[in-house]
Amino acid sequence: MLLSITDGTVTRGGRTVLSHFSFSIRGTEKAAIVGRNGAGKTSLLEIIAGRLDLETDDSRPSSGLVWARACSTGLLSQQTSLDPAQTVGEMLAEAARMGRPEDERFEKETFGREAQYSRMLTAMGFHVRDKSRACGTFSGGEQVRLSLLRLMLEEPEVLLLDEPTNHLDLAAVEFLERYLAAYPHAVVAVSHDRFFIDRFADVVWDVRGGRLFRYPGNYTAFRDARTAEYRKQYEAWRRQQAEIAREEELIETFRHKPKKAAFARARRTMLERMPRVERPDPLEAAIHTGGLLPERPGTRWPVSFDHLRIGYDRPLMELTLRIRRGAKLGIIGPNGAGKSALLRTVAGLLPPLGGHLTMGGHIDTAYFDQMTAAFSDPRTVHDWFHDRSPVLTEKELREKLAGYLFRGRDLSKPVSSLSGGEKSRLALAGILESRPNLLLLDEPTNHMDIPARETMESLFRSYRGTMLIVSHDRYFLQQVADSLLILEPGQREALFYPFGYGHYRRMMDQKADGQSPAAARSLENQRLIDGLRAVPKAEHPRLRPFSTEEETRDWRFELNRREREKAEAAFILLDEAYRKAYAKRSGLPTEEDANRSEFPIEKAAKRPAIPSEKIAEMPAAPVPSLSDWLFSDPGSRAALEELSRRLEEAGRKWTETLLDWYELWLETAPGVPSAGPEPHG
Repeated sequence: MLLSITDGTVTRGGRTVLSHFSFSIRGTEKAAIVGRNGAGKTSLLEIIAGRLDLETDDSRPSSGLVWARACSTGLLSQQTSLDPAQTVGEMLAEAARMGRPEDERFEKETFGREAQYSRMLTAMGFHVRDKSRACGTFSGGEQVRLSLLRLMLEEPEVLLLDEPTNHLDLAAVEFLERYLAAYPHAVVAVSHDRFFIDRFADVVWDVRGGRLFRYPGNYTAFRDARTAEYRKQYEAWRRQQAEIAREEELIETFRHKPKKAAFARARRTMLERMPRVERPDPLEAAIHTGGLLPERPGTRWPVSFDHLRIGYDRPLMELTLRIRRGAKLGIIGPNGAGKSALLRTVAGLLPPLGGHLTMGGHIDTAYFDQMTAAFSDPRTVHDWFHDRSPVLTEKELREKLAGYLFRGRDLSKPVSSLSGGEKSRLALAGILESRPNLLLLDEPTNHMDIPARETMESLFRSYRGTMLIVSHDRYFLQQVADSLLILEPGQREALFYPFGYGHYRRMMDQKADGQSPAAARSLENQRLIDGLRAVPKAEHPRLRPFSTEEETRDWRFELNRREREKAEAAFILLDEAYRKAYAKRSGLPTEEDANRSEFPIEKAAKRPAIPSEKIAEMPAAPVPSLSDWLFSDPGSRAALEELSRRLEEAGRKWTETLLDWYELWLETAPGVPSAGPEPHG
């Protein structure tokens, strides 16, 4: 254990930021710190660097900060401390010699390190000629990059980084990822770049509620563990609440009965002594799992390019490409390569400079860019969304907005007072609720924090239409895009990559390491290929040539058939359960009751009739309404409402499988006369 903090507290400006927290650095591990803004992440780095004092509990001798040995630390903050008169070359040479004896200045290793910082300088986006410039002549973002470069050359035993990717382009970020992964000492970094954390971190510390929680693995592993932890605790809390409700009902039933009063008191005592399970704080992101269907599917090929030349005053690229329905195409490349120009051309806001752009039939296009989110409106969030979706009930409207992280008081905020990320979320909510079948998104997650980005990722993953996405958020692209359009600098033609960003990044890493794609195959894939090659050829005669397309089509129809049958069976089962519960509550006969000879209707038929004069003497009873009569018992009403909700959900899922079959039929019918079995039901 290199560093250990036990039961520490941090106070800034009279406000407690971190309270009775624990933290540790183990050996040379690479740790990432995540959490909401203002949670105390930067304060933790300043404590480790010795710039901020840690408050300890005097009653506990073990509390405080303990180093296993004397260690050097280096902190990168957003406020730099460079000497403005010192040149870049002098500053980097001094950093390369940091901590080394004076007599080693002319050793071979020293000259090797000074040659190394020249390569690192260019990797961080500078030119070699910048070594002669004074540090004070660079912008604030460039000075932060120079400070980072100085720390990398000093190689402290604990490297502390506060948002190191803020002022780096993609190439510099990738260089920093490789450098930190191979760094020989410990690293602690605060960052909102989830892909960056995934690439270098082997442990994640989550800052929430003034405490720190340790999760082994990178960001993806942390997110999965955090979700599983929440679900487990919520289920334990829900079960205990159900048990408490049953005990309360039992106590209330017997507390007024003389022979059972002691029993009720004993149950009350037991209930009071029961250790309570705390309800977990809800996850900050709203994760959507259901399908988000467009209003209409549109044609099989929504967008087609034929030698389409795109640009403003001169062509930036030429494209020949067809985009299939349902594709989620991520567009990546350097600034100025024409990514936004491509989206504006497809949206009809920028005329093409040549070639042909063909839009399919029944295409409903929605376009989002940063100007879309930069709107101002005096209406509240509730009224703005209601005016765009007037058919929604109040409950449905609030549920929809909660799905975009607008809850409680957020609904009464004026739109003009929202932050940039909140306006982006609201604008995307209005777009998605209009249910277009072609989405054009230009940097949709800019200015959003991590919970908001994860919410939008889940929405876009559940969206069933076609998407063209321009984004610098690599984690967002990895989660949403299923293929890429890569715009290379200086190239007039784009590269279509048929896999996601994660696959593309692994391939580029293999190339950077000097590996060929064939040599980088996994052992499992190689065995599969060898097994396919070992199959004897022409062992069984075939009546017609093998068609991969037909096999794929049949496989997709078979999967859909299984889903349809499963959804249909679930709907029928819930429908029968709902009918029985409804009949039981309302007193109507069910099929089972009709088969019983002792059913109350038959018993009533055997009873003697009441004379009419007796009926006239009876006092008139008030006639309850149907809802009061049917739902007079809150427990039965809740059960019926839950069954009704589950029945509607099952019906929706069944409908989705039928729509999936219809889309498959539309996709394959033009080339296949008999596109598959028709669904029943």
